[in-house]
Amino acid sequence: MELSPGRQKLLFMAIVVMLAAVGYFLVVPALHKSPAAKPAAAPSTPAAPAVTGAPSTALNQPGPSAAAAPSGSQAPAGTVDIYNWLPFTQRDLASAAAVADQFSVDYDTFTYTESPASYVAKMNGLITQGLAAQLQNAYSTPGTATLRTSQRQVSTATAAIVSLRAFGGDSMTFIVNIGQRLVSSQGNSNSSTQYAVTLTGSGESWQVNDVELQQAGNT
Repeated sequence: MELSPGRQKLLFMAIVVMLAAVGYFLVVPALHKSPAAKPAAAPSTPAAPAVTGAPSTALNQPGPSAAAAPSGSQAPAGTVDIYNWLPFTQRDLASAAAVADQFSVDYDTFTYTESPASYVAKMNGLITQGLAAQLQNAYSTPGTATLRTSQRQVSTATAAIVSLRAFGGDSMTFIVNIGQRLVSSQGNSNSSTQYAVTLTGSGESWQVNDVELQQAGNT
């Protein structure tokens, strides 16, 4: 049915209004998005402050360093040397520790084919004559020697110093952890035991004069 001019005009206006409404709901929400969704603009770099005075004056005048740390975080002016308070130097301590370490390895390293004299001989220079006699007697104790030979025992050891337990003007006692690997006809085993190893001497000349289980003493 053909519309009259008046009805065509009304229909045209209705279409225009409808299209306007659709455009509103599509465009307006996009315009009202949160500014946080927009990419942030790169901050502008502030201009360097102008230096007053002549260049030669600015370069030659002393002033605080720009990289200076706050006063609360500055390192102390000097370093305390604790060896000034001890009866030995750092070098003396290192020498004594080296003797204690080597002795501890030799002390628990042996083989059933070794004689008592051979066992002690490898520690010559590391131990006093008194301790050498004690160790040789202990190594040749009948029960211990018989068991070592019958089981064909071969022991290898490692040592690690745990702490310096005591010291004096001519002595130091280290706590040493000795690890033992024992191979025998009865099988193999690993163990770890701590000993108190006491040395006597001075400077860079030290010898072990006593060894005890850590809990036994040697203080």
